[in-house]
Amino acid sequence: MPSAETAYLFRHALLRDAAYELQLPGDRAKLHELAFHLIEQAFGGRAPEPPPLDAIDPLDFEPYPTDVVAFELAEHVRQALAGNPEHELTALQKLYLRRTAEHAEREFRTGEACTAWESLAALLDGASKGEAQRRSGVLHAQGGQLRRAEAAFQSALSAHREVADRRGEGIVLRGLAIVYSRTGRTEQAERTVTQALAIHREVADRRSEGIALGNLAIVYQETGRAEQTERTYGQALAIHREVGDRRGEGIALGNLASVYRETGRPEQAERAYEQALAIHREVGNRRSEGIALGSLAVVYQETGRVEQAEHTHGQALAIHREVGNRHFEGIALGNLAIVYQSTGWVEQAGHKYEQALAIHREVGDRHFEGLALCDYAVLKVTTAQTQEARELFLQGTAILRELGAKAELERRTAAMRESCAKAGIEPLDAQA
Repeated sequence: MPSAETAYLFRHALLRDAAYELQLPGDRAKLHELAFHLIEQAFGGRAPEPPPLDAIDPLDFEPYPTDVVAFELAEHVRQALAGNPEHELTALQKLYLRRTAEHAEREFRTGEACTAWESLAALLDGASKGEAQRRSGVLHAQGGQLRRAEAAFQSALSAHREVADRRGEGIVLRGLAIVYSRTGRTEQAERTVTQALAIHREVADRRSEGIALGNLAIVYQETGRAEQTERTYGQALAIHREVGDRRGEGIALGNLASVYRETGRPEQAERAYEQALAIHREVGNRRSEGIALGSLAVVYQETGRVEQAEHTHGQALAIHREVGNRHFEGIALGNLAIVYQSTGWVEQAGHKYEQALAIHREVGDRHFEGLALCDYAVLKVTTAQTQEARELFLQGTAILRELGAKAELERRTAAMRESCAKAGIEPLDAQA
């Protein structure tokens, strides 16, 4: 039985809805317009007009008191515009949908931001429409929703091509290349980012050229081309410094550090990660701060500082969860599993591997699914679960081979051989 208070609230809601529905559509629209003006005034007045969405050098988002009610304001305008899309309030609906999206991004509320960008895109056309769709795609990709990201990027690409916006087309192609790379379409990723790079050079967009070079280096790194990887990251870093892009500089430094680590230069890697981390904190790039912390933790791990590694992986994991970065949350869990495995915490390691694999599969990250399967297989060998180890290892190596991840495949195969030798069993890779 409902309590008296619950029953009262229920009846009150019914009365409210009934009273609302009794209003004529025109009167309801006027009430929503009045509510919009009253709320806007109560929270500090009209938010400033932002620069165009497709501006070449957009300003950073500047918070405003109405941001906390931006969605409500946009919704009241939508209701006020019912049946009258040519009303002068249309511009205010666009203004507050954009502020809703940018405020939600700032607060790491990815789902809300994506919805707002998509709603805004429906009201726009041309390059601005494409940029709103691209922003939605970026957030979907960061949150691990790669299918949605790809759909958003494809829509954005069409919008930019319709108006012959070459600059916007190049930027969207970069985003598509990242999705292709993370879903195992390495050749398609390389072709697409190469197209983007050519466009950036054609339109003399030096900053975007630096970003595209970094993306191309990632493809080289994933396919074992170490020399090209280091050279291309170095070119990207030089451009970021040339144009004063501190955010890009921090990301490029972190990427270069990963090359140093993978090629046996741990001290150089540690210095570069620390420099990257300092820049991310300076510019407030929380997402990249989490990534750099996780990478630094791997260096600690590989140089025998296990407690420091565990602590730093934990810091990285907390940030990934805070900003909704499911992709790197899965990576951090896999790295924690390796730490637990090295210290004999077998049960905890297995649990972390299972969590990591679930996330990699959820977000469609084939590359890290393959790595985690191989690492989990090594754990199974150490606990004499040979058949399970074989199945996991065959699955993992098949994925890495399919993706052309030669360097990673060699490292995982060597680790498996070492583990089998210690366990006194035949190398599982003989059948891989």
